[in-house]
Amino acid sequence: MKPPGVMQIVDTLAAGGLERVAVNLANYLPPDCYQSHLCTTRAEGALAALAAPHVRRLQLARSSRFDRQAIRHLVEYVRIHDVRILHAHGSSLFITAVAACCGAPAAVVWHDHFGRYATEERPAWLYWLATRRVAGVIAVNQPLVDWARQRLRVATERVWYLPNFVSEPAAETAAPGLPGQAGLRVVCVANLRPEKDHLNLLEAMRLVGRAVPAAHLLLVGQADNAEYRARVLWTMQQAELVGRVTWLGARADVSAVLRGCDIGVLSSASEGLPLALLEYGMHALPAVATRVGQCAEVLDAGRVGILVPPTAPPALAAAIIGLLGSPQQRRRLGQAFHHRVRRQYSSGCVMREVCGIYQNLLRDGAAHADSVAECGEMAR
Repeated sequence: MKPPGVMQIVDTLAAGGLERVAVNLANYLPPDCYQSHLCTTRAEGALAALAAPHVRRLQLARSSRFDRQAIRHLVEYVRIHDVRILHAHGSSLFITAVAACCGAPAAVVWHDHFGRYATEERPAWLYWLATRRVAGVIAVNQPLVDWARQRLRVATERVWYLPNFVSEPAAETAAPGLPGQAGLRVVCVANLRPEKDHLNLLEAMRLVGRAVPAAHLLLVGQADNAEYRARVLWTMQQAELVGRVTWLGARADVSAVLRGCDIGVLSSASEGLPLALLEYGMHALPAVATRVGQCAEVLDAGRVGILVPPTAPPALAAAIIGLLGSPQQRRRLGQAFHHRVRRQYSSGCVMREVCGIYQNLLRDGAAHADSVAECGEMAR
């Protein structure tokens, strides 16, 4: 009997944490236990190139939220390819829920990545309607777990906290030609969005420049929000940071960029569980992060990195200055962080939990019992 199909569903494959998680899950599902599929509902993107050859692809190219042709295409694909689990990420929940109502014979699990929960309120009633046909909810932090249980009234045993994960870095050498001096490069991997609070970081770097004039900040990430991008660039000019801050934009070689940097920083006002922070740890970079979302958990309550309050530039600046001035502390924290990420947030650790969730869904549907039994060891 062939393995049951599992489809990761995202709106696009533009560079972003949610999209990267979907690709990672599709790539790392054990092929002897599951047939892996990856669907984009709206458009492709830079991350499409990262999908493994064994992952089957579906592109719906929907023109509206509830494009009838796209929904029919999805339902037909699910039936033909025996997809038993639809794993919807973020706002792809809505088209997935409609497909389930229109006859797609698969269990739906929704993966909530909402990083703006601390700064933006979502319409709970709309998500309540969409999750009526959902078999379970996966959340990337505890506040989102609580939201699903309390606001959406999803049964406690059907909501799971699942951390993100990262794989071993591919690049072995640093990206050539990076601005700044070795030993003095600070990097922030975050798309230019208000919840990432780059303005907080820029003010901190203005203060850092007084103590360490040669310190250089590299910003890595795309800018979909034109208004916020303009604010960031204007702030750089007003704070006279143009020569000490470089926006690199979206990069395909993030791993190589990180290898050329000395400190990883996140200045967010709101977070889920940021992949960038895990990537810092996998590269043994000492990290400074605001105490939002699951950042404190990732940094082991400050034992393997430095936590600062959100929207507090002086505290953020002091942490960066301290690390720039102490190569020994950078090495100690970087190594400790690296060990923690490999132990707690590697693909093997998280995929065991994912497979356990999938097995529960398959058992509930009384589908592919033989396959579930064969893969039982993966959740233990």
